[in-house]
Amino acid sequence: MGKGEKSSLGRALVKHHNQMIQQSKDKGRVYRNHNKKVLESVTEVTDLEAVIEQTDEAHRLYSDLNPPVNLLVNLDSGSSSGDMRPEERLKQQKKEEALHASSLRVPRRPPWNTKMSVEELDINERQAFLAWRRNLARLEENEKLVLTPFEKNLDIWRQLWRVVERSDLLVMVVDARDPLFYRCPDLEAYALEVDQHKKTMLLVNKADLLPISIRKKWAEYFHQQGILFLFWSAKAASAALSASEVPMSSQEAGDADTKILGREELLARLQSAAEEIVLTKNRLASDADENLAEDVQSRSVMVGFVGYPNVGKSSTINALVGEKRAGVTSTPGKTKHFQTLVISPKLTLCDCPGLVFPSFTSSRYEMIACGVLPIDRITEHREAVQVVANRVPRKTIEDVYNISLPKPKPYEPQSRPPTAAELLRAYCASRGYVASSGLPDETRATRQMLKDYVDGKLPHFEMPPGESDDEASEEEDEIVTEDADNPIMSGSDEDDDDDEDEDEDEDDEDINAHLDHVLSDLSTFDMANGLASNQTARKKKPITAPHKQHKKTQRKKDRSWRVQNGEGDGMPVVRVFRKAANTGPVNIR
Repeated sequence: MGKGEKSSLGRALVKHHNQMIQQSKDKGRVYRNHNKKVLESVTEVTDLEAVIEQTDEAHRLYSDLNPPVNLLVNLDSGSSSGDMRPEERLKQQKKEEALHASSLRVPRRPPWNTKMSVEELDINERQAFLAWRRNLARLEENEKLVLTPFEKNLDIWRQLWRVVERSDLLVMVVDARDPLFYRCPDLEAYALEVDQHKKTMLLVNKADLLPISIRKKWAEYFHQQGILFLFWSAKAASAALSASEVPMSSQEAGDADTKILGREELLARLQSAAEEIVLTKNRLASDADENLAEDVQSRSVMVGFVGYPNVGKSSTINALVGEKRAGVTSTPGKTKHFQTLVISPKLTLCDCPGLVFPSFTSSRYEMIACGVLPIDRITEHREAVQVVANRVPRKTIEDVYNISLPKPKPYEPQSRPPTAAELLRAYCASRGYVASSGLPDETRATRQMLKDYVDGKLPHFEMPPGESDDEASEEEDEIVTEDADNPIMSGSDEDDDDDEDEDEDEDDEDINAHLDHVLSDLSTFDMANGLASNQTARKKKPITAPHKQHKKTQRKKDRSWRVQNGEGDGMPVVRVFRKAANTGPVNIR
């Protein structure tokens, strides 16, 4: 072939090469434009914003043949169950939650393959996410259900999808003080849908805040439920690593299930569990066991970390790596994108951003108190503090803050927790927190107390479900025995009428005295909290006659001019002086 002649094969290869380069440039441009957006967690939106967002997504994704968007408007709002008692409403809400438990799911990633384009994959993911949002919107329309805030940003869920697909072992980091609150059972089901051999393990962080007896009860509960778990403390491990001390696990003695693992031991447990999963999966795929075992020994296994915000995922990653590789802060949502960290040639860790999963069982105030939602952005201060007051005992709060809380009134249950107003006022009075208006600065006090609650300064923990029911029944038995030891005195038919009248009079006097005491307690409520003015603090003067309100003692009248002898009648005596008669001039000779 001559030098000037052109080959069709060569032209085809050059054309194909240019097309591949152009396609890669287009993909890179799409990813660059996508990454220009700041990835932020979105858990709270108004109804109007939700409607507008769903309308835009439907207009962009669906054609005119699809049905219109179902607006979040409840036309039957008049038929509300407001006449029901709180006990009946709570019972009916539990039934509805059990009925719709299957609808409360984690969004699934639609099926995909390497041959799909970026635009096609993006459209499929947005369609699946929009359908998931519509399903939850239908649940929110049900008046009998209360759906807590959840993550509404698709890009955050995309990070979770990629971590679940890449990981051989999925580790769900939970807080040891309430593990079931931070656990998402549907995430475990989604991991099995991605790969039937994939396992999920609970890493119970902050386990050093629990006594050994409580850790033992949780370990028994996890064994009964068939849940893989490990106790761990990222804070203690980081402190031991920086101070070059002996790990906590070697200092504790006792059961291996309740022991808090150290850094090296936790890495070994995670690596062995991941390698076992990979070996089991490859063994079922082929009969050559020896070759597969060699492959597992040669390749690196990946362990993914997922969970709620502010449970210690980034702190755990830093403690396991041995240096600060992930940003750590008390504000939830610090981690924006998932990142892979190579620990050794055989182990790689993958950190996922914190996700707020949809839930029925918890409230928004409980999420704020637990640090899942940002504390610095709250507006309902007393509701969140009330969660802390209900969980932490009264004496513990007084000892930690060195304050004195108001005692319950005689007409109130003596075992009741302090109210949020009492707790905040006492805390502000002890710290001198006063707002510009002159009232106690409850906003500042709330933030400080919630941060102390999250950090563990206010100690608290939850019991397993079975243990909490037993303790409640024991308390009820003690109340019943106390009532049996102190029987109620009742009248008999053989009593006389006079005795019955006397008893009724005594009862009336007791009731009147009790009512007077109640009214006096109500009038001096502000004085007990140190907020009453001087005028209200003055003691009320007794009502007396107007002529007896003078302060000077009455002076006695002088009656000495009266007759003092016994013959008189006590009346004043009139003294008359008679002049001599005028007889004319006197002649003196």
